[in-house]
Amino acid sequence: MDLQSLRTFQAVVEEGGILSASRKLNTVQSNVTARIKRLETEVGTELFYRKGRGLELAPSGKVLLDYARQMLRLESQAELAVRQVGEQTGELRIGAMEIFAALRLPLALKSLRRIHPKLSLRVQTDTSAVLIDQVLDHKLDCAVVCGPVDHPELRVDEVTTEELVLVCAPDEDSGRLPLILFREGCAYRARALAWRRARGHHIDEVMEFGTLDGILGCVAVGLGSTLVPSWVVDQSRYREDLHMQAIDADLASVPTVLVRHRDTLPLKAMDTLFETVRAQCQPACCTSCTTAG
Repeated sequence: MDLQSLRTFQAVVEEGGILSASRKLNTVQSNVTARIKRLETEVGTELFYRKGRGLELAPSGKVLLDYARQMLRLESQAELAVRQVGEQTGELRIGAMEIFAALRLPLALKSLRRIHPKLSLRVQTDTSAVLIDQVLDHKLDCAVVCGPVDHPELRVDEVTTEELVLVCAPDEDSGRLPLILFREGCAYRARALAWRRARGHHIDEVMEFGTLDGILGCVAVGLGSTLVPSWVVDQSRYREDLHMQAIDADLASVPTVLVRHRDTLPLKAMDTLFETVRAQCQPACCTSCTTAG
């Protein structure tokens, strides 16, 4: 049972079929089919039920999938660990919320690259919910997300505590404006909806944007209101056209945390990342404790 066969098997499961798996693995369908048949011969049972042109994972396949993922993860960790003591320092896959990635992560990555000059960095931005799932699935090594996070498979280290403020254009009634938010899965979105419910306002009007600049730009011209950390407004190019208003403390205080899987090898680069992002937050932390309005 070689690792390439296990990698092929995992690809078939995750991609939903032979054709998609062959594209992902950059090979022909016949090679994928041959490896699956060879693997079934080795384990002595069918791994998939054939239904027309489709495949359905058999009970034995479900068992093998768990072991395949563990073995391939160990292979990746072993390769990375060996490279870290050699000339190469491997690859670090980092996830971050869009706000954090845009405004705080760049300087942290610059420091990380200076300390680990041969480190290959891969950065992905998404909502906190998606990033946490990516870490749990070992598709990311770590991620900076909005907390609190409590999961038995994750190590959680607090980076800082943010103070959220309500933001709207000057002279606008925030209670009458629609909320302008990131898509579902964003923790700030959840806080904004909770704030509106607590105030007894309707929440049916919600505008979604994929970028912070888009959100604050629309807020600045009076199209809606949003909830973000106060330091975000201070650094925005729209800051002269934005008004900040304090909200209830139980909704305003939000931790930002670095999450990593407990099965991940202890990597110096990951510890360096945590220290650099925490240091990057310290100056803003001191100023974000006071909100305007």
